[in-house]
Amino acid sequence: MGKRVLFLTLKVFSATGGIEKVCRVAGKALYETGLQCGATVKIFSMYGPGGIADGNKYFPQLLFKGFNQHKIAFVLKSLRQGCKSNIVLLSHINLLLVGWLIKKCKPSTKLVLLAHGIEVWQPLSSLKKKMLGTMDLILPVSSFTKEKMKSLYGLPEQRFVVINNCLDPFLELPLEKGKRAALLNRYGLKKEQPVLLTVSRMVDTEQYKGYDKVLRTMPELMKLYPGIRYLLVGKNDDAERQRLDQLIENLNIKEAVIFTGFISDEELAAHFRLADIFVMPSEKEGFGIVFIEAMFYGLPVIAGNRDGSTDALCNGEMGLLIDPENIGELTNAIRQMLDKKEAWLPDQQKLMDRFSYEGYKEKLRLSLGV
Repeated sequence: MGKRVLFLTLKVFSATGGIEKVCRVAGKALYETGLQCGATVKIFSMYGPGGIADGNKYFPQLLFKGFNQHKIAFVLKSLRQGCKSNIVLLSHINLLLVGWLIKKCKPSTKLVLLAHGIEVWQPLSSLKKKMLGTMDLILPVSSFTKEKMKSLYGLPEQRFVVINNCLDPFLELPLEKGKRAALLNRYGLKKEQPVLLTVSRMVDTEQYKGYDKVLRTMPELMKLYPGIRYLLVGKNDDAERQRLDQLIENLNIKEAVIFTGFISDEELAAHFRLADIFVMPSEKEGFGIVFIEAMFYGLPVIAGNRDGSTDALCNGEMGLLIDPENIGELTNAIRQMLDKKEAWLPDQQKLMDRFSYEGYKEKLRLSLGV
């Protein structure tokens, strides 16, 4: 009989954040691995709706159960199913308690934790640290996260296997090559204008993505590259937008900055194609799926060198890593790429060799022992 695998998540389809993307792709990988190896896979979501979102292509409804924020029901059903399972994969450290309870009831269950970024970069309570110690395996999405966890929690090297995030298997190149005329018109752009791009949520509680640092480079860049524009794609809350608007006014760069607001997945590819450079000098990125997406769409990439972005850029082999606190260094990096864009175009073969979905699926299968 094949192995039984239980994947416990917080959200899968009810949000658009990076962890939710990881969960969708991991769910698909587990489903396909189950078909290939004869394993039975179940996916439980604490906050997810009972049914899968319309248009889901990742895995069938039969595998999935959402609990609509009914935490007690989620814990009880997870405990029951976990005790029937050989492998339990936790999508987030906030699910440690459930995993620990399963391990208490059935010590032979292999307990595995996905570790993403800032949620595991801080000291835990003694109880949570004890629960973390019961994990048989931890799968950090970057070497940076692994080293953080080793340092903070004193866990041995052999407890970790780094599995970088991958490109979504349903990611497609836009049918229209180059900059789409309709979007140029929407944002008042011309084809020859150089465009910098950041794709990120902009919220008051997460001021670490580095888009404000890019704004500070604009006064000098506007002198050197007349017509340059900075496109900020993503939702923004009122407090953060007010902070950014004030910064833009102080820098006198209003004409060069474009906020698009939320952009659907259907239009996102075309927005990547509007840009000449993707730049996001973050300081607290667990990995940064958006970096490899930008490279998939053919953009040179600039990222910070103080977080998991280093894995996404293969330690500088796939783009420029800079000190995110050094505005001069960031400005020079942008100038380098604008002046010699062809030299910085990403190697598509290397990108697929390193971050393909099929490679991710195989690494996950081997790590779990399915």
